[in-house]
Amino acid sequence: MELEYPEDLRYLETHEYVRLEGEIATLGISAFAVDQLGDIVFLELPELGEALEVGSSFGTIESVKAVEDLYPPVSGTVVDRNQAMIDSPELIADDPHGEGWLLKVRVENPDTALADTLSASEYRTQVAGES
Repeated sequence: MELEYPEDLRYLETHEYVRLEGEIATLGISAFAVDQLGDIVFLELPELGEALEVGSSFGTIESVKAVEDLYPPVSGTVVDRNQAMIDSPELIADDPHGEGWLLKVRVENPDTALADTLSASEYRTQVAGES
């Protein structure tokens, strides 16, 4: 099965994605990350109002295989958490780029927020080398 990477998302080399709409960024993990993790059993996310910094872990995702740190593609303040995914993290696999989002973040500087992210085609090339 070929994994899909929507063109309207930007990606990190660590397999998180961001969809920026105005100053609100939706964060999640890519289909590749879900595929590599296998059965997801636990998700730990920050509370509303917490500040995220690019390069600093904001939580963890745990599968039967591994525990992985999550890294934000953008800096900003958490304005929403996907409680449905916290309660039932296995559902992330059903729609990682849609209903399986993890956080919504108010971005500090939307104009430059995506400077260090990969396009869908750049990300496809990266994961092709990893699989």
